[in-house]
Amino acid sequence: MVSRRQFTKGSAALAFLGLNNSLLGCSQKQPLNKTPTSSGYGPLISDPNGLLDLPAGFSYEVISSLNDPMDDGLVVPDNADGMGCIGLDNHRVALVRNHELSPKHLKSAAPEITLHQSKKAFDTNKQGVALPGGTTTIVYNLQNQKIEQQYYSLVGTIRNCAGGTTPWGTWLTCEETVRTPDDEISKSHGYIFEVPTDKIGLCDPVPLVDMGRFNHEAAAVDPRTGIIYLTEDRNDSLFYRFIPNQKGKLTAGGTLQALVLKHASKLDTRNWHHKTMPVSQWYEVSWITLDNPQSPNDDLRVRGHEKGAALFARGEGIHFGNNELYFCCTNGGEKELGQIMRYQPSAYEGTEDEVKHPGQLQLFLESTDKSLYNFGDNLTVTPQGHLLVCEDQYTAITKNHLRGVSPEGAVYPFGKLNAQTELAGACFSPDGSTLFVNIYSPTKTLAIRGNWTNYKA
Repeated sequence: MVSRRQFTKGSAALAFLGLNNSLLGCSQKQPLNKTPTSSGYGPLISDPNGLLDLPAGFSYEVISSLNDPMDDGLVVPDNADGMGCIGLDNHRVALVRNHELSPKHLKSAAPEITLHQSKKAFDTNKQGVALPGGTTTIVYNLQNQKIEQQYYSLVGTIRNCAGGTTPWGTWLTCEETVRTPDDEISKSHGYIFEVPTDKIGLCDPVPLVDMGRFNHEAAAVDPRTGIIYLTEDRNDSLFYRFIPNQKGKLTAGGTLQALVLKHASKLDTRNWHHKTMPVSQWYEVSWITLDNPQSPNDDLRVRGHEKGAALFARGEGIHFGNNELYFCCTNGGEKELGQIMRYQPSAYEGTEDEVKHPGQLQLFLESTDKSLYNFGDNLTVTPQGHLLVCEDQYTAITKNHLRGVSPEGAVYPFGKLNAQTELAGACFSPDGSTLFVNIYSPTKTLAIRGNWTNYKA
């Protein structure tokens, strides 16, 4: 079981708090044509408010909503996506919340930033108004269950999708775009930005250019090495790692690399046309260094695959835990319903000795039934060490759930959203008492509480 210290550091929107290797090592191979299931926390109870069905013993509270007034004179914007929970002291946490907004949303879904605030923006439109997107931060008191402050913490970026927390108490927010200057924007986008939580107000918008310019989705930091693992939301995406020149000092630059499966160069893990990657099988990996990570032609993944990097189906939520990490591939698998990958770094990760002692990758789960697991996106972990995955279906009528996944790889429903949008940004408070999650649009941020020990297996 993960220690409380690891859990405190690891809570994040796109998190999987690492399960103990001995627990996961006992998981059985998934049947070829059947997704394994579990009773989870029991059947879902219909929500009288018609928003979110949860198991008996669990309840939610809406703590923040679209157009709520904030302390900086602005209002809560729409399209709340990835989110991280970072402890500030014994009672307070900072929830850093992404907003996946583009220039077209300036009038409809995002408040107009004032001229003064635009001076802190990464980018503006031709009229000098900060581009929508960025992040808002909620300072929340767990003891009295009240918001103490709420404000914009980053402006001038676009399509802030997911990201990840760091062991040093910041949030890495990722732009899921590769737009270049045009009639609506002045700069190239597609970067990661670091948002601090130790000060109130707008941060300096510094793009971490060495971490690559691509359709960024999520990030996860190995607290042991400081190496950051990155996912990419493209149908032909790669899995990346960033080795910083200085641990914890990301503006000092570093090296961007892509994962290669040893003895299976250019392997297509998506399993769309052929079962090239079986569930539960381990593959040793190596890493290739990528040139020109700013990729002005948006060809980073193409060049990486040509050099041997493996292909993944829309890499999304990711988090590093107890010497391993998990990440979602949203439309991977023979039925294109979603996969979950599991990576165990080398004990010598990022050094010359990892050649002799390589890390390993495993396909942990592949869905075969859309009623059980369909298009997993953001993910986090319960205090008992289960994955909790936010679905993001691309259908005319969505039936998005919070899906639990046991250490043995069995899935179960934990929550059912009764609105035609997605759940996103699931993350736990450091003490494990409260699950925070966003409803994408109209923005709502929920706090969910209940008996997390009541898992029925």
